[in-house]
Amino acid sequence: MGVLCACAVLLTACDSGAKADTRPAAKNGDATPVTGKAAVGTLPVPRGKGSLVPSDFNGDGHRDLVLNDLVKAPGDSHGDDAGIGIVYGTAGPRTLDPAVRQLLTPRTHAAEVENTLPAAFDAEASCDLDKDGYADLVVGTDPPYDGIGRPPVPLQLLFGSPAGLTGKAVVLRIPEQARYGNDWPDHPVCGDFDGDGATDLAVTASAGRLSFLRGPFTRAGAPRAAKAPIPGGGPALAAPSVQADTDDDGADDLVALTRTRTPGAAGKGRLLLGGPAGPGRPGGTYVFDAVTAPPAPELPAGETKPVTDVLVYADFDGDKRPDVVTRTHRGERADVVAVYPALPASARTRPLITFSSSLFLP
Repeated sequence: MGVLCACAVLLTACDSGAKADTRPAAKNGDATPVTGKAAVGTLPVPRGKGSLVPSDFNGDGHRDLVLNDLVKAPGDSHGDDAGIGIVYGTAGPRTLDPAVRQLLTPRTHAAEVENTLPAAFDAEASCDLDKDGYADLVVGTDPPYDGIGRPPVPLQLLFGSPAGLTGKAVVLRIPEQARYGNDWPDHPVCGDFDGDGATDLAVTASAGRLSFLRGPFTRAGAPRAAKAPIPGGGPALAAPSVQADTDDDGADDLVALTRTRTPGAAGKGRLLLGGPAGPGRPGGTYVFDAVTAPPAPELPAGETKPVTDVLVYADFDGDKRPDVVTRTHRGERADVVAVYPALPASARTRPLITFSSSLFLP
């Protein structure tokens, strides 16, 4: 489709089990234009043995990237959701390898609800919910609902494995006693909120309450335990940035917000401190600092002005410092995703890698 796709990284073979990479090498930091999928190629997902690294779906010790917004094909007149893109992590300065990628769509990965596949399929959170060493993906969907009574749970769980995210998702099971009101359960946040070593989930409920679901979770989507919803939440929830356990007491904390937080944007919320009973103790005001987006990579000329969004602020290269991932797009037809190293904002001018999400087009 003529979209720029630049790989600014030394693209070599992936970790264990991958086929040899015969692509031409480029110096790290160079931005060599690539015209499409054929120039990048496709490599298998390396098989991992499990890890504690966040968002590591194949358990090989390298963080993976989740992309909700993918460019659409020129012939896609209806503008249907292209799905969720996964770019798997790799060792060394490359951080991510766009040749090791996976497209998740409702048809291939979603669970049916009342014999209906969802049309919406958006990644909401990632964490190891079943405590097997492979990160899992929490996905938001749009199950059938006639508007009468309590709506169904729209969240589904897709489990990681040595081969990454495979198989069909299951609907998250929220016990009846853990629900309140008729709002859709939403804004899932992962964390060990009770400090027992297992990952839990918190989701919104009506009237400012939140449902606290204790992990680990079964492969059928059920939490280990859940009690009545906790008051003091908000219409939206988020994890504290960078450090989930803000007071170093061994339990992760949670932030209640009045509206959905935009990644990388400044904002304020109410801190809910974790503890044996879950995230409910007031912790005062929590401030999200803004993440400055580096200068955007160039896009092909177009009629509209490019927009740059900060997607993720997290450690991708294993140096314990957060890197910055951005997406610069022009409408829905052209984009470039860039990963910048953990440097002062003024020094983030040269991405480690850039590529276009057009790689995920069929």
